[in-house]
Amino acid sequence: MTAVISRPMFYIKPLRFWQPVLPKAFLKYSNVYLAAVLSSILLAMTATTAQANDALKMTLTASKVVTNNQGERVYIPVNTAKIGSLIQYKATYSNTLNTAIQNTTVTLPIPANTEFTGEAYPPSAQASLDYYTYRDLPLMRMVEGKLVEVPFSEYKSLRWDIKYIPPHKSVNVAFNTIVH
Repeated sequence: MTAVISRPMFYIKPLRFWQPVLPKAFLKYSNVYLAAVLSSILLAMTATTAQANDALKMTLTASKVVTNNQGERVYIPVNTAKIGSLIQYKATYSNTLNTAIQNTTVTLPIPANTEFTGEAYPPSAQASLDYYTYRDLPLMRMVEGKLVEVPFSEYKSLRWDIKYIPPHKSVNVAFNTIVH
């Protein structure tokens, strides 16, 4: 048996006594057919995974934090912000199931060109300098034998451990940044 060079390796030149059952036109377009079948299978697998992942929906908002005349903080939705603006990123996680979701961890990166201010809600947030290792706030490191706080400008992401989200309810996590 010899391989046909002009076709992919799974096409083997048939022996004399074997006659192909499929017409030549089908074999000519079989790569397209195979790609379509594989795409359909992948799409079905992705759709099933997406349905499972839709159990917890996330909505992210960015709001400019300003102080009103009464000295209260007001949050104004924004798409762009000037340098020096205080921006709050708030993620709402909604449970779409009829059962509670328990022991979930959610992670939010700190956007580029912003600096975390140290304000996180809920305050149980943990922070990371490398997106992998998370520790309680404030992050500390040894410098010349002394334990010092890591500057907020080095924080890369925050995460929260959420113990319980009731059916069809939501929880919020948020953090403030300054635009650079």
